[in-house]
Amino acid sequence: MIDKHNRLWFVQDICGIICAIFTYFLILFAQYVVMMCILLPEENSLYKLVNIVIYEILFFLAISSHLRTMLTDPGAVPRGTATKEAIESLGLIEGQVLYKCQKCCSIKPERAHHCSVCQRCIRKMDHHCPWVNNCVGLNNQKYFVLFTFYIILLSTHSLFLAVFSLVKCVETDWKQCGPRQAAISYIPAHVNPTPWTIILLVCLIFEALLFAIFTMIMFGIQIQGIYNNETGIESLKKENKSWRMRSFKSFRDVFGTRFNLTWFSPFTKPIVGGKVETSYSYAV
Repeated sequence: MIDKHNRLWFVQDICGIICAIFTYFLILFAQYVVMMCILLPEENSLYKLVNIVIYEILFFLAISSHLRTMLTDPGAVPRGTATKEAIESLGLIEGQVLYKCQKCCSIKPERAHHCSVCQRCIRKMDHHCPWVNNCVGLNNQKYFVLFTFYIILLSTHSLFLAVFSLVKCVETDWKQCGPRQAAISYIPAHVNPTPWTIILLVCLIFEALLFAIFTMIMFGIQIQGIYNNETGIESLKKENKSWRMRSFKSFRDVFGTRFNLTWFSPFTKPIVGGKVETSYSYAV
């Protein structure tokens, strides 16, 4: 939904909110294990510092990309635009077809689809993702792609650190496995830190591997769709439309006019070279 000043977009969907909270829980769990059980107890200062800096940067970018995806208007078509006066003002010629959405009473632009969760028509809607509690569309696809990209890097880094730490535990006969109990407060006095650390490391390995595989698939699907200039919904419907043309130029409509470092920033809005399609020759 959008507030009355059109400054905030947030979908009030219980399932999506729960999925978003669960996503943050998993990311924060990985952050906790990596910092408290792997990096902070590490004796090699250089190894510790380099990995902390890399991990925290990826963590910050992943969280920021998720928030931008969730709180950005994906390209919602205004409600109630399909009035008699608005239709007459379009100056349609005889034989020209106009489509409107009966659910939100709006004139439906080309490549727009109605989302039953957001309860709005979304321009260039790819899909509704409960993990970001929002549709992925014209205005926030860049942030969604960045979210999957940074989660891949974060998961891969976590997996490397966890496996390396577990191997180190085995090689040292579990003597250097985990932080010293005297230096930590999150483990009860009666709990041996070695088995506790092993449990956390195994959980982290499983989570990192699962997240890496899942986000790699999503990232690949997004990149392929952008290259084909085809949304997920259009791919499922398999409709042959004039805009569908394979080209690397399609990436400019998502990330910006030219390739540069701002493509990787969740804080910059892409400056699209072409204008948003607003013709009314196609609808679902």
